[in-house]
Amino acid sequence: MKRSYDTRQLKALLSYAASMGEEHFTAGQAVDHFGNAIGRSTVYRLLEKLFRSGQLRKYLIDSAAGACYQYVADNQDCENHLHLKCESCDNLIHLKCGEIKEFTRHFEKEHAFKIDAMKTTLYGECERCQIKINMEGTQ
Repeated sequence: MKRSYDTRQLKALLSYAASMGEEHFTAGQAVDHFGNAIGRSTVYRLLEKLFRSGQLRKYLIDSAAGACYQYVADNQDCENHLHLKCESCDNLIHLKCGEIKEFTRHFEKEHAFKIDAMKTTLYGECERCQIKINMEGTQ
């Protein structure tokens, strides 16, 4: 029987994920964070292990950006909010709005369609990128 070990690399990666709070991160960002301390293939393997164990969430937003991950804390509830993806900076934002439940109830009641919030992402431009785009347009 194969035993699972909590290596120092696994602990370091989990600590990094926890330090990100609700922010999402990619495997590439984790690789950059650790530099030569943890090899690229080890980061990818450990991220999958942490995802399978339920300690990380994994989002497959689009094929260009690849997967991003989020630390699972006790107070996070991704089943009850949608995500916003900025097409300029690739930031993934949790849309925590009281209207979301009403929005999803509307689809269930009026259209007999249940929305999977874990997989629902709305695309557009974040406020920071909108300001940047507007400033570039006025120059």
